[in-house]
Amino acid sequence: MKKIKLSIFSSGVGSNLLAIHKATMDKTFPGLIELVICNKTCPAFELSKNLNYETKLISSLNSKKFETLAHNELIYHEIDLICLAGFMQILSPEFVLNWENKILNIHPSILPLFPGLHTHNRVLSKGLKIHGSTVHVVNDKLDSGKILGQLAIPVKDADIKTMKDRIKKYENILYPEVIRKYIWTFIFKKDRVYEGKLVSNKDVIFSY
Repeated sequence: MKKIKLSIFSSGVGSNLLAIHKATMDKTFPGLIELVICNKTCPAFELSKNLNYETKLISSLNSKKFETLAHNELIYHEIDLICLAGFMQILSPEFVLNWENKILNIHPSILPLFPGLHTHNRVLSKGLKIHGSTVHVVNDKLDSGKILGQLAIPVKDADIKTMKDRIKKYENILYPEVIRKYIWTFIFKKDRVYEGKLVSNKDVIFSY
């Protein structure tokens, strides 16, 4: 089957990178990781190298220079879709326009609530009982692009690390499945019955 070329942008531990990698091992997954770009030395950078992916470290403090170098790499590797995975750098409107509808992001809140940073602290400070994550298309405004999928979990305690770990566990399920659906629906434009693998239980609700 036809498979598109993915690039993963990461600045973090690489759990979503690993989840996407595992998803691509499924012969029915319509994409392959072709390139990983990190903007700093991080666990995701080492993970990518260990997985034998083409891995680029572009650590320029100048965001314009980073974007120029990243853009050139993306063109060279003929990338079809960029997936931000714990990527802690805001991309400029110019970069996003060049890759319009070809950049996805996973954000740790139920958007449109709490765009930006420190979402877990903000959820707890507001006393909310539900928290989650959102996969969305990246546009020229922070965390405001078309929502493609979300998960929601109950807030059980005030331990931020515990809550982050619970959300991350389910993000690693949600993100690859939303990527799969996005490729079929918006890139291949296939009118087909989508057979997802998400399983909801009493601790999480998926919508995508």
